[in-house]
Amino acid sequence: MDRELYNRKQTLGKRRALRGDPTPFEKVLWKHLRDSQTGFKFRRQQGIGSYIADFYCSKVKLVIEIDGDSHFSSEGQEHDRKRDEYMRANSVHILRFTNVDMQESLDGVIEQIIHKLNALAG
Repeated sequence: MDRELYNRKQTLGKRRALRGDPTPFEKVLWKHLRDSQTGFKFRRQQGIGSYIADFYCSKVKLVIEIDGDSHFSSEGQEHDRKRDEYMRANSVHILRFTNVDMQESLDGVIEQIIHKLNALAG
């Protein structure tokens, strides 16, 4: 794993804190992603550059983000735009879901994730 891109020392404290205090929807999704239940291994709070992804599958370079209210402010949207641009520049794919998506259609979210994983794995 490229230390310049993944899990930089500078983000270690924040990554640990985020893993120790996940949002309710991160907890729910982790129950479905952990232990390779999708056929793919995921990590929680993976550092990619100076950013931290909610979930990351290194095999297919897929980030999954669960967006809460802070992502819908103009500042949050600009941050996400820059972050997504950075990820794409490093050949990382991104799937974003909102808290509403998680609450109203968890099965649909899981289905989309599995479809994307399989498409990327070829």
